[in-house]
Amino acid sequence: MKKRLLDIIFASDKRKNVLLLLQNGPKEMDALLKSLETTRQALLPQIKILEEHYLVFHYNDNYELTTIGKLIADEMVPLLNNIELFDNDIDYWGTHNLSFIPPHLLKRIDEIGKCKILAPSLHEICEIHENFHENSKKSKSLHGVATSFYPHFVDLFSDLLSHNVNIYSIVTTDLFNKLRTQHYDDFVKIFNSELTHFYIYTKKIDFLAFAYNDYNLSLSPLKEEGHFDYKHILCSNSNAIQWAKELFDYYLKDSILVTEI
Repeated sequence: MKKRLLDIIFASDKRKNVLLLLQNGPKEMDALLKSLETTRQALLPQIKILEEHYLVFHYNDNYELTTIGKLIADEMVPLLNNIELFDNDIDYWGTHNLSFIPPHLLKRIDEIGKCKILAPSLHEICEIHENFHENSKKSKSLHGVATSFYPHFVDLFSDLLSHNVNIYSIVTTDLFNKLRTQHYDDFVKIFNSELTHFYIYTKKIDFLAFAYNDYNLSLSPLKEEGHFDYKHILCSNSNAIQWAKELFDYYLKDSILVTEI
């Protein structure tokens, strides 16, 4: 009697890793042994189980995924990536509202990779992460969507503009009105720069902010109850930047470019 495929795949790290290694094409036994740091005697029984369940076949000393094995391996990768992402801090991910991420991007959230959950100290709560700001100054552009700005946003924006960084900022109607009424003199200088581009998003936003530069993605979701949390997420890989670009574009399509204050 055959075992359930879930048991075949996930009850053994060796079997799981063989499927993942073969995802990109056939491999000789010696290559598998080297990658898995194991012996032929230890690996052969596990490969035999994969063969008996029609996930792998071999010819001479080469091993390859079957059609069924390829279908399963292709689905395993995002699943395992999601597990790695959320395992990093399941208490954080499980208590925060991710509904602001559209379904097509939520399905691909594994692409942001393993991220850091940053918990700034009390005196740093109102400060942007130093590495994120430094990387922003080295970037060609900074994109962000926000319901609020840091208290010293004028200095932050001015610093970026002095480094010729293009700024694309989507804000809520409330935030934009606050900027032009309570910070008019400073805001108008930033607004009038040819490097800044402000948009107003008129729909409800269920998160605090997110932003990305050429190197990092920063996400600040709210807690499930809608409460503010000083912790935020920082991701640093090329796939995360592409994912962030698509998230920004999702909000941009329903935003209005502001041409005058």
